[in-house]
Amino acid sequence: MERLLTVEQVAERLGTTVRFPRRLIEERRITFVKVGRHVRIPECELAAFIAANTVRPTRPAPAVRRAA
Repeated sequence: MERLLTVEQVAERLGTTVRFPRRLIEERRITFVKVGRHVRIPECELAAFIAANTVRPTRPAPAVRRAA
């Protein structure tokens, strides 16, 4: 069984307030599980969300030299 995180734990891992993960849940942008009235986010889904939204740096374009 995978570990289910509370909204507070997700916010702590993301370094945000609780409002952000709650908004992700409301907008259905992250997979969640309802356990009675409680909402939990599977740990692997949080990792997948972070991976999907990670922007990799690109190499800067080479500087173009102009003739004087």
